[in-house]
Amino acid sequence: MSRTFQIRTFGCQMNVHDSERLAGQLEAAGYRPATDDAPDVVVFNTCAVRENADNKLYGTLGHLRPAKTAKPDMQIAVGGCLAQKDRGEIVKRAPWVDVVFGTHNIGSLPTLLERARHNTEAQVEILESLETFPSTLPARRDSAYSGWVSISVGCNNTCTFCIVPSLRGKERDRWPGEILAEVEALVAEGVLEVTLLGQNVNSYGVEFGERDAFSKLLRSCGSVEGLERVRFTSPHPAAFTDDVIDAMAETPNVCPQLHMPLQSGSDRVLKEMRRSYRSTRFLSILDKVRAAMPAAAITTDIIVGFPGETEEDFQATLDVVRQARFSSAFTFQYSKRPGTPAAEMPGQLAKEVVQERYDRLVALQNEVAWEENKKLVGRKVELLVAAGEGRKDAETLRMSGRARDGRLVHFTPGEQHVRPGDVVETVITYGAPHHLVADGELLSHRRTRAGDNAEAGLRPKTNGVSLGLPSIGAPAPLPAVTGGCAL
Repeated sequence: MSRTFQIRTFGCQMNVHDSERLAGQLEAAGYRPATDDAPDVVVFNTCAVRENADNKLYGTLGHLRPAKTAKPDMQIAVGGCLAQKDRGEIVKRAPWVDVVFGTHNIGSLPTLLERARHNTEAQVEILESLETFPSTLPARRDSAYSGWVSISVGCNNTCTFCIVPSLRGKERDRWPGEILAEVEALVAEGVLEVTLLGQNVNSYGVEFGERDAFSKLLRSCGSVEGLERVRFTSPHPAAFTDDVIDAMAETPNVCPQLHMPLQSGSDRVLKEMRRSYRSTRFLSILDKVRAAMPAAAITTDIIVGFPGETEEDFQATLDVVRQARFSSAFTFQYSKRPGTPAAEMPGQLAKEVVQERYDRLVALQNEVAWEENKKLVGRKVELLVAAGEGRKDAETLRMSGRARDGRLVHFTPGEQHVRPGDVVETVITYGAPHHLVADGELLSHRRTRAGDNAEAGLRPKTNGVSLGLPSIGAPAPLPAVTGGCAL
């Protein structure tokens, strides 16, 4: 009988997609997803962006020690950004760990597991640079209807608060043909929506010297028959150009949604962060996006309590939030990361000061989002029905879906047999700060191949874009995603 595996994912979309690659490799090596709480292999795909990431990992590893003692053949592997950072320190602090691998060698996991089993000692392999682009590796996709497609890895920016560039390296871009081949492969298996993924998507093309490569890529996605929705994350305001706005507005399947990190509304703090734009530049981009796409929903990331942030600086952030009218914001309390310039800056703020400012920011953003969502009552929306997006669905008999602008909508399916992956139209009846509600009858319901696959428990499995089209098979367990990267 083949050995079973379980993958536990921490962090951002990059890590979620990397976990799909890890699952695909393990299945290709003969492992199968665990169906119980006693897997033969447990893989932790870690994030190092937040300060408590270390404590969370080592605490979880500590909880696994009794299981490892009771089942010595069980293997524990740790990968991702925290593994790249801590390296051999992981097996020193948790000697029951069998494998440690970095962000540049996720393709080594099956070999390292076999080597650790054969040699009966921990294997630590951390490469300093990318040797194989992750998208050439097999992947077990988590969703029958929506897929991640990496367009680049790494980052060329030097934000003083961010540890990601030192862990994922300089930006490496994929060739457009490879990206489109993966998109077409997913669509061939019924996937309706793709999200183009990169640390800084709108600098895509820098490696092969084509300034407008990202806008051309968006337009090319518009020609993929059967691809209904295209999203992307995350762009950097300093590199955001008008040709991207034009491509978004003029390509029908590119969704009217933009996630663009602000980080701070204070120009002084932005300079200290080495964010090469200022608040007026940021707001001018939003104005252009809304001029081209009036219904666009704009989301952001904001850090509260950066070293030296004054009350005046914080008020500048609140001012931008009021003007920007974000539909939602991922808000973070500044997290000191050893190895980043910001960790050594003077003016590290007291926890209670940061918490009080954070609470005020969240209250304001909730107020803004609620006001904006109330304006949508009575509007018709098209929803791609999703799985696991609404915690209250079982109580209310509602289902959940994402509108084209990315907003979460809880809707009432009535007597119709609606599946995740299907597409419905309905009318918004209530707006809350973090979601919308549509309790009327459905205006339409379109059954899709993605819905058929979701109902059957099937997911695409891509074998790498150079190896042909994906195949459908039993799904890997969904990873538990916690937190997010503040980029």
